[in-house]
Amino acid sequence: MKLYTSMGPNPAVVTMFLAEKGAEIPTESVDLMGGENRQAPYVAKNPSGQLPCLELDDGSHLAEITAICEYLDEKLPGDTLIGSTPEERAATRMWVRRIDLNICEPLSNGFRYAEGLPLFQSRMRTIPHAAGDLKTLAQEKLTWLDGLMAGKTWIAGDRFTLADILLFCFLQFGAQVGQPINADNKNIAAWLERVQARVAEKAAA
Repeated sequence: MKLYTSMGPNPAVVTMFLAEKGAEIPTESVDLMGGENRQAPYVAKNPSGQLPCLELDDGSHLAEITAICEYLDEKLPGDTLIGSTPEERAATRMWVRRIDLNICEPLSNGFRYAEGLPLFQSRMRTIPHAAGDLKTLAQEKLTWLDGLMAGKTWIAGDRFTLADILLFCFLQFGAQVGQPINADNKNIAAWLERVQARVAEKAAA
């Protein structure tokens, strides 16, 4: 396998997923800022022109971070980050979808349509007047999630999963582009500290 990767929260999700699995695979960096991901030969691998993209051993390619991570979870040794039973896998997928649609997408597009507009306006349809509302929507959904995190260690309960990795990487990105979490979201802040401690522990191992 080989991972085509770059900067940004989506590649970070797969990188962190691999670290949690204790696995390393060959990588190739794609110049996102220079638009290499929107040109041949990369678009032959991933027609959407997005990153990351996983090249499988048979030469085929897999895109979309959830699909990539679920594939890696099944192929690589180590503890599962999706679930070991149908019930656990369903719960993980439910939370991944909620976080992706309600938080990651509006957060990302709020950036693309505002601070990231000079980079993205020639690459995709942008809606600058929607940026503020999208950022607000992401924060509202974080507050909603904060209420659901009371008494829970991880998003799916007592299991660290892809849902935690997804939210962590996008909140890290948000903090870098002017969308930090609301300080009143104490449960999310405590969860964030637990994830940061986990990352630091694995980095030091």
